[in-house]
Amino acid sequence: MSGGIDSSVAAMLLLEQGYELVGVTFRTFDSIRESCLAKEKGCCSVESIMEAKHLAEQLGFEHHILDFRDIFREHVISNFTSEYMHGRTPNPCVLCNSHIKWGELLRAADEFGCERIATGHYARIRNIDGHYFLHRAADTKKDQTYFLWMLTEENLSRTIFPLGDLTKEQVRELARSHGFEKLSQKRESQEICFVPNNDYRRFLQEQGCLIEQGDYIDREGHLLGRHEGFPCYTIGQRKGLGVALGTPMFVTAIDAATNRVTLGSHDELYTREVPLSGGFWRGRDDEPVLAQIRYRSQPTSAKYLPKEEKLIFDEPVWAVTPGQSAVLYQNDCLVGGGFIR
Repeated sequence: MSGGIDSSVAAMLLLEQGYELVGVTFRTFDSIRESCLAKEKGCCSVESIMEAKHLAEQLGFEHHILDFRDIFREHVISNFTSEYMHGRTPNPCVLCNSHIKWGELLRAADEFGCERIATGHYARIRNIDGHYFLHRAADTKKDQTYFLWMLTEENLSRTIFPLGDLTKEQVRELARSHGFEKLSQKRESQEICFVPNNDYRRFLQEQGCLIEQGDYIDREGHLLGRHEGFPCYTIGQRKGLGVALGTPMFVTAIDAATNRVTLGSHDELYTREVPLSGGFWRGRDDEPVLAQIRYRSQPTSAKYLPKEEKLIFDEPVWAVTPGQSAVLYQNDCLVGGGFIR
């Protein structure tokens, strides 16, 4: 329970369905700053933790605050900083879900004597021929299966997603109808919970990462100017480059070893072949997939080659970013995923 509307309404629905609940909220990272509190960010605000506890009391079930800060730093923060310092763009929510929300939380569930865990994610679970698959949510705009691709079949067998068949507006209406008007109006944050104001550079520096100025070059190696340090950039970035070259330029490559950032035209960022690593495949080899290469991108038709761990898109896709996840669907079921190399 984050103190936000989704996990709160999930709890209300589960109670109405007759479940006996134990609520948990966990501390993952201490970054309690003014900007954090002002934006009501559920993952880092003491106020939100206490709101979750108070809601559990109002609804009549026990609540626990779990301290996961050490293991969060080990699995999520360390990966986040390492990926950026190797010139990649990580997605920490994917690792948080697999290692914390389903790893540590399932262990806590066992300690509390709970058979299942439930969250406020917008996703569904399908049992197909005795096997569990993630399935896209009814609200396609809120679907969060992209962030959940690392969950195992065993994880899914013990999971309930009460909001999977609902739209966001229906969830807000449920909060209102249960007498929680203020909760129904609560804002959502699109930021990473431990990076206030999305200031990645400041966060990396606070973690002891050395960020130095380097060279912008074109693909032929010609010097184009100076940049603020390669971890400050991501593939496809156009804004905030700090150089005027008379034509729109985009980040097309990042070389951590030399601290060089390559700039190029929009068209230089198209590609059809995308290598993956660290993933899994449970789909049908003879059928195409719809592959999603970032959370807000449209799924695109492709062929996945499991032995080569490679996607081949029917049409070129733009700004494929190393470190991000590629998530694969067949008939709205999540059948594979991996990290873009």
